[in-house]
Amino acid sequence: MRIRFLRLNVLAALRPFRLMLATLIVAVGFAGVMAQAAAASTPAEQFITDNVQKGLTILGNKSLTKDVRRAQFRDFLLGLVDIKIISEYTLGQYRRTATPADIATFDDAFKDYALAVYQVYFNKFSGQTLQVTGSYPLAADESVVKTVMIDPAKPNEAKPLQVNFRVATSHGRLAVIDFSVEGVWLRETERSDFTSYLGQNSGNIGALTSSLRTKTQGMH
Repeated sequence: MRIRFLRLNVLAALRPFRLMLATLIVAVGFAGVMAQAAAASTPAEQFITDNVQKGLTILGNKSLTKDVRRAQFRDFLLGLVDIKIISEYTLGQYRRTATPADIATFDDAFKDYALAVYQVYFNKFSGQTLQVTGSYPLAADESVVKTVMIDPAKPNEAKPLQVNFRVATSHGRLAVIDFSVEGVWLRETERSDFTSYLGQNSGNIGALTSSLRTKTQGMH
């Protein structure tokens, strides 16, 4: 009886240790699953996670003057977006018949225009936090990264804003070549607007370039 009594005491003493050990095993297993999930992020997803929030932080930094904030955000965009690829795409078939001089002046005007447009769009997300929700491939070197913008003031909002980024490998690095807000892709919209304008103006790229410069000035 004494031996049985001692055995029961030992088993009772071991119960907390077993519980602690089981909890530790579960915690380690959960940490492993989380680590695998983090490791499963694609390079494009990680690129968007690491970089877009930097731009939102710049726009939300009210300690900067408007001009300094604009300059910093411009530098940020130049590192994030491949504006040259976007510029080439937006002219559609009209780029094939344009002169090198017209293309050069258009590309220059489009760069300033695009940077101004993107700042207007990103300003809408100022103060919000980007959360990547997944991605899907479009080609071997191109994919769409799906995100939502979470407003810290409304964390439980039923329908957060959906903003998706088209990411491609460009000149050996990842770059954004388009983004959509609630399903509307900006690059596609610009191409539709520009080719429509050119169709109504005899393919005059010089006129389109002048129009872009005017619009850019209006956004500053």
